[in-house]
Amino acid sequence: MNVEKQTVKFDAKGLKVAGILNIPDGLDTSKKYPAIVCVHPGSSCKNQTAGIYAEKLAALGYVTLVFDASYQGESEGEPRFIEEPAARVEDIRCAVDYLTTIDYVDVDRIGVLGVCAGGGYAVNAAMTERRIKAVGTVVGANIGRVNRESHGDTVGVIKALEAIGQQRTVEARGENPLIANWIPKNQEEREAAGITDIDIIEAVDYYTTPRGQHPCSPNKVRYTSFGSVIGFDAFHLVEELLTQPLQIIVGSVQGAFGSNRDGHELFARAASEKKDLYVIEGASHYDLYDQEEPVGLAVERLEAFYRENL
Repeated sequence: MNVEKQTVKFDAKGLKVAGILNIPDGLDTSKKYPAIVCVHPGSSCKNQTAGIYAEKLAALGYVTLVFDASYQGESEGEPRFIEEPAARVEDIRCAVDYLTTIDYVDVDRIGVLGVCAGGGYAVNAAMTERRIKAVGTVVGANIGRVNRESHGDTVGVIKALEAIGQQRTVEARGENPLIANWIPKNQEEREAAGITDIDIIEAVDYYTTPRGQHPCSPNKVRYTSFGSVIGFDAFHLVEELLTQPLQIIVGSVQGAFGSNRDGHELFARAASEKKDLYVIEGASHYDLYDQEEPVGLAVERLEAFYRENL
């Protein structure tokens, strides 16, 4: 099935968020269709992996909406390059708001799908956004945990928070903001740093080469954002509030981002009575971003999940 792509903008707390609405070919606007909000990873954008899943699900008959996070990509918001968990979660709620204004969307059949950090954000939003009726994650990661662990132990985390506070003081006094990189700029920089983890190797390959690079994903993050990220727990209260049907998809190959571990933890903790953990053997974190076979397996599983629950 072909897919019609519409460039759209919707409101998120006074900001115009840039999105792509994917519409199944031949859609009858007099009827109602299920819809899925697709949420991109940290550092990513609507045109990368979340957009791949959005298009494939639209080809299966779902109206899908993928968008750039507030303060990032083609979306509004100053200062630029902020990764603010509260804003990322609110973006999802506002995406649902937008879908409810479309006549051919069935407001009782709206789901969410998040990739990597977008998976954690999708879970977090769904707990309090009850208009979301089904939750899917692909290599979903708890970005707060990832960032805390990246600093080693508690002492390292506290040192990082102190440095962030000092940088906020510098910027409050009028100095230039510190814009950091999410990942090494290229494989040469990664090798010089002695980083050999598969997730980092493949992240650099995905984001900095023609494989996945995009102007809306410039590998930039405002350093002070990490204060909020470090204090964020995407899975807080899932034992109580995550009751919607849940599909978790991870690869068996484990790396630094820990999405395999997060997937198993979420499956064990979520209150959902209908939940499934699907491990794709031999697939790494980034294989599930864009590689044909593992993505195909993931979409097949997601199709069955959303067909049953939306």
